[in-house]
Amino acid sequence: MPKHSFSTVRLAAGAAFIAVMAHVSPAVSGAATGGATEWTQLLNNGELVTLVTKSAEQINNQVTQITQLAQQIQNQLRIYENMLQNTAQLPNQVWGQVENDLNRLRSLAAQGQGIAFSMSNADDVLKQRFQSYADFKTNLPSGTSFASTYQNWSTTNRDTIAGTLKAAGLTAEQFSSEESTMSSLRTMSQSADGQMKALQVGHQIAAQQVAQFQKLRGLVSQQTTMMGTWLQSKQSDKDLAQARREQFFNAPVNNVRGGETMEPRW
Repeated sequence: MPKHSFSTVRLAAGAAFIAVMAHVSPAVSGAATGGATEWTQLLNNGELVTLVTKSAEQINNQVTQITQLAQQIQNQLRIYENMLQNTAQLPNQVWGQVENDLNRLRSLAAQGQGIAFSMSNADDVLKQRFQSYADFKTNLPSGTSFASTYQNWSTTNRDTIAGTLKAAGLTAEQFSSEESTMSSLRTMSQSADGQMKALQVGHQIAAQQVAQFQKLRGLVSQQTTMMGTWLQSKQSDKDLAQARREQFFNAPVNNVRGGETMEPRW
């Protein structure tokens, strides 16, 4: 994978889904956090389906919360910009709040990448486990899969952030981790121009993330709806098969008149 801004996605990729799983099934999440356990090593198909569907619903809510947080950070950074226009330089106490908000923004971007990775992985595993899921119509444009669509979203999001940083004369590596982000911000805090640059870049990235998270939320919602429809179709097939079995075994046995009685002959 090429180096992009917020490369901590490699560490956060599984963290978002594991964090949600901890609230779904302690037994399963305990195994999953062991490192070696993956989706394909879950005990049975029923457990896999239950875990994925419940987690997808909660992740849908999580994306909504992330979007709201990004909007709050965007608004707060605008307030800081206005403050800086009316003063020579932001006080250390206020700048500390700026650093915290910008670092939170970096963390939110990494969480979004992790969610996209996890939902893509879930889509791949379900297709491997269930032929009916693999054949299910997703109604995505150009016949693409959810996995490839998440990958496109992830790439676009990383490239957008990297482009914004580059335009401001910054590198992706400067904002690739909490340590490097805080180091960069401390350097920029030495002058009013540096503070304004950090605020403007942060505001642009926050606005981009709000838009990208809204797209991610729509994608997760669409996938969650599709999985629900797929599960309903599977349950309908089971119900129909059960009804046919019951009809067969409960069918009345008609007497055959005029025929010979069937009895053992010794």
